[in-house]
Amino acid sequence: MNAVSIRIITSEIEKLIPFYEQVTGIKAIQYTPDFAELQTPTATIAIGSTKTLQFFGGESIAQPAENRSVIIEFLVSEVEKKFEQLRTFLTPYLVQEPTIMPWGNQSLLFRDPDGNLVNFFTPVTEEAIEKFSSKKG
Repeated sequence: MNAVSIRIITSEIEKLIPFYEQVTGIKAIQYTPDFAELQTPTATIAIGSTKTLQFFGGESIAQPAENRSVIIEFLVSEVEKKFEQLRTFLTPYLVQEPTIMPWGNQSLLFRDPDGNLVNFFTPVTEEAIEKFSSKKG
């Protein structure tokens, strides 16, 4: 089994798509006015409007801008460099500037316009580097 996608449900798709395009540098493929994907080499970030919930059983299935338990994480080559590139853009969303975590990753935390927590991280300790280099393939 492989985890291949995370889907964000939003009531403001017109804000979320350009936000993720800006922070990732990936152009979204917008299949319909209510659904888009940003495809990375290892996984896809899908963004769906609340209108797409009808296909999953109705609006009560998911609530936009209510996440307080999931962190969307991106492995980046250099957190500090990415932060400098995005500093001005991320200022209103910033939670924590690049910080080395106890598990060996340098981490940059911010929120997207819906309040979802996003983590850009780079392994910096030998153990963390080894852990992620073994996942490349």
